[in-house]
Amino acid sequence: MILTAVAGAAAACAPHDASPPADTPAPPVSPTSGAPSRVTSPTSADWRRLARHVDGTLARPGSATYDTVRLTQNPRYDGARPLAVLSVAGARDVATAFSFAQDHGLRVAIRSGGHSYPGWSAGDGALVIDVRPLHRVSLSGTTATIGAGASLVQVYDGLGTHGRGIAGGSCPTVGIAGLTQGGGVGVLTRAHGLTCDSVAAMRVVLADGTVVTASADHEPELFWALRGGGGGHLGVVTSFTFRTFAAPTITRAYVAWPFSAAEHVVPSWLRTVPRADPRLWATLKLLGGRTHPSGPALFMSATWTGPASGMDAALQPLLSSVPAPTTDSRSTASYLDTMLTYAGCSTIPVPECHTGPGGALDRGAFAATSHIITVPDVDMSALLDRVDAAQGSGLKEAGISIDALGGKVDDIGAGDTAFGHRGALTTVQYTATYDSGPATTATSYVRRFRTAMKPSWGSGAYVNYADSSLKHYQQAYFGANAGRLAQARMSYDPHGFFTQPQDY
Repeated sequence: MILTAVAGAAAACAPHDASPPADTPAPPVSPTSGAPSRVTSPTSADWRRLARHVDGTLARPGSATYDTVRLTQNPRYDGARPLAVLSVAGARDVATAFSFAQDHGLRVAIRSGGHSYPGWSAGDGALVIDVRPLHRVSLSGTTATIGAGASLVQVYDGLGTHGRGIAGGSCPTVGIAGLTQGGGVGVLTRAHGLTCDSVAAMRVVLADGTVVTASADHEPELFWALRGGGGGHLGVVTSFTFRTFAAPTITRAYVAWPFSAAEHVVPSWLRTVPRADPRLWATLKLLGGRTHPSGPALFMSATWTGPASGMDAALQPLLSSVPAPTTDSRSTASYLDTMLTYAGCSTIPVPECHTGPGGALDRGAFAATSHIITVPDVDMSALLDRVDAAQGSGLKEAGISIDALGGKVDDIGAGDTAFGHRGALTTVQYTATYDSGPATTATSYVRRFRTAMKPSWGSGAYVNYADSSLKHYQQAYFGANAGRLAQARMSYDPHGFFTQPQDY
């Protein structure tokens, strides 16, 4: 589903959790009842004490829920064994967990949707702080308050049923927190900007347990860093305040060509779509593997938020310059119905649109990496060779997805948020799914694909598609914003409590 989905989301507004008022420190929360700070491995009694001091649920190895709640979305990381998973009930629980971890010298791993490509949210050997219970979506006028654990399908349902929307991705189980903190690209990106561009405020638990509201007027540097700098380095967000837009009617197009047309379609697509009318967004996919026994597939999925008749004109610069497609289908639907369709949930009740107990979706093992490109140049020989390499590889499905940027993304200055790629043409995702066993073949495939395209596309990458093998990841993810992010880290976590890899 990673490859075939379009890519990598109420009641009166009220605070989601029972935390202290924003901008006030949490009360003393140490499970050691005020004992001096110490660093000792926690005993069973210490873990029981932690469980009594939180309102959420603590799952430890051997408990009834541990083998369920420890799992992430990628079966590749099912071997991870966290010390415990704390499913938090609010910001106080996060602060309590921080205190406990600091007292006992433990690493923490932070989880929202559980889609970390390198598996960092699996928390092997760490205390996992799982915010998924914080999934409430509420609306007051045009402002939404969304818990950090809400999945995208919960967000789209909670807003779309009231005629409002935000721009985000298509995978239903992605968590709003990870998506937003890394920037947030998706099917309405060109029409409405990145997901982080619509954030008005965030409620954040800092390493010392203080709960703050980060906004343009309060903690502005933290607010800047958490919009595009990625999660896991500065604090735990427990809720977001979003500016929403009126949910549009959306026209979708599905256009397919014979794979032999790729040498014409890909260069033309790169020249035209990222600079098209901002109401047009599209993804272009070249996919091979066992799912495509007759040879690799070439197709585009597009969305248009203007009058349905205008989509033809928006696509004309592309379609007039490439071979005729074998398929060109159009459909028009509401925002909510469109997002549920992209999520693969149009026929599944929203409460069942997940991979956990009682869910109707299956997890699938995959490997992935990325590019963010700024020029339309492309070495088609290298690209086609790598797509062809998926055939006979044993991989289920593998290849490349190219997602358009531009439009409203570029209305915000390069340094106005931590997202370091304003002005870029596309994000690129190299992905490989497989059935089971080691990830060696899948990982090798996507990384060799990225290496093959570096002469054309440089070194830029998207932090939400993190790759642990990137050597100069700060520059790749954040560009000119990397230095400012490092300064934010020193300000908000001077003692290095957060230990997620690929730090600032």
